[in-house]
Amino acid sequence: MALSFVVPDMSCGHCVAAITKAVKTIDPEASVDIDLATHHVTVNGTDEHAKIDAAIRDAGYTPSAPALK
Repeated sequence: MALSFVVPDMSCGHCVAAITKAVKTIDPEASVDIDLATHHVTVNGTDEHAKIDAAIRDAGYTPSAPALK
């Protein structure tokens, strides 16, 4: 299962590390793929959408669902 988020206020390597750490606190086995240029975060290996969303928010960021094309 892959979860996708857009995190528009993510702007640097520190942000990437903070979001990765936040996700890993919920599911240490999850794979976190972050594209800083597009502000896109993909989390594979978990279906805990609400918990991952809350963890990213607790880290100080504002995730949202990506727009459908």
